[in-house]
Amino acid sequence: MTFSSTSKRSRGGIMAVVLIVLALLLVVAFVWFAKHRAAGKPAEAGAQPALTVSVTQSSRASWDDRLSLSGALTAWQEAVVSAEVSGLRLSEVLVDVGSVVTRGQPLAKLAQDTVMAELRKQEAAVAQARSGLAEATANADRARKIRDSGALSEQQINQYLTAEETGKANLAAAMAQLDSENIRLRQTSINAIDDGVISSRTATLGAVVSAGSELFRLVRQGRVEWRAEVSPQQLSVVRPGQKAVIVLPDGTNVTGAVRMTSPTLDVNSRNALVYVDLPNRNGVRAGMYAHGEILLGKRDATVLPQVCVVQRDGRTYVFELGADNKVIQHVVTTGRRAEGAIEIVDGLPAQARVVATGAAFLNDGDLVRVVDAPAAAASAPTAAPATQSGAR
Repeated sequence: MTFSSTSKRSRGGIMAVVLIVLALLLVVAFVWFAKHRAAGKPAEAGAQPALTVSVTQSSRASWDDRLSLSGALTAWQEAVVSAEVSGLRLSEVLVDVGSVVTRGQPLAKLAQDTVMAELRKQEAAVAQARSGLAEATANADRARKIRDSGALSEQQINQYLTAEETGKANLAAAMAQLDSENIRLRQTSINAIDDGVISSRTATLGAVVSAGSELFRLVRQGRVEWRAEVSPQQLSVVRPGQKAVIVLPDGTNVTGAVRMTSPTLDVNSRNALVYVDLPNRNGVRAGMYAHGEILLGKRDATVLPQVCVVQRDGRTYVFELGADNKVIQHVVTTGRRAEGAIEIVDGLPAQARVVATGAAFLNDGDLVRVVDAPAAAASAPTAAPATQSGAR
């Protein structure tokens, strides 16, 4: 009984080994057959085109060269309106922030009671000095008439003449003081020193002012300018008179002109400022931050349709159609963009036939099938707006 069981187990093990060997032989036979079958096929059968594409060539275009910048909108100039007298109370405040004013327009008024009292007092002093001068002049005239008669001593005559001169001086001093009081009276009206817009107001009704204290701040002539920051390299291509297009926060565009560039650079940022005059219009307000472009003029460019350019792994590629319809990958440097076209600055071989449609699905060395291309880059606009982040 024991011998029979052992015999059965032995036969089962032999069968398992035989099955494993047969399976290995089948695998080896399959691999050999597949290899020789592939070797017997024509070479072209395993090299089917990866994609059907169209090709184009670069063209030359004359594009507007623009410098993209950012900066704040600020007042062209601000004027401070302050009190010129001290110790008077603000009795009226006639304007507020945002008021449009003209040169000489009253903005606030000071109480005039004290000034009017001093003015009347000084008018009386002038009248008194004028009376004293009239008396002194009459005495001096009589003394001059009788000088040669000997009725008056020379000392008395000199006293009358001196009194006349003193009366004239007293009258002149009183008149000068009266003029000062009249000026002080006019100074009780705080007037605008130029046309413009009130940008801030610290004047408070009832407050007692001191001389030189700021009451209003005025944006002169309502002029606002764009102060854009530029690097030293960008500064070298900016000139006064160049046009600029600024995009306001509400999306509207404003056209201005470069007035000047700063003569120095900021010691912290190492950037300079470009001052762009803007027109007076609604929506242009000091304190805004805006982006814009300065038009530097036209410059020739080598352009391709944007579909030719592929972005991968932080680099920019185009695919040239090479021999036997295999593509060659090139790393290129791009520049301005406009209306579906892009400038190729470097990396593109001259007269290269570049893959247009389908470029995004290709790799270097892929075999492609070429069909008729649509309108090439030659149809790109010759004066399209284009932008650059910096001057080269």
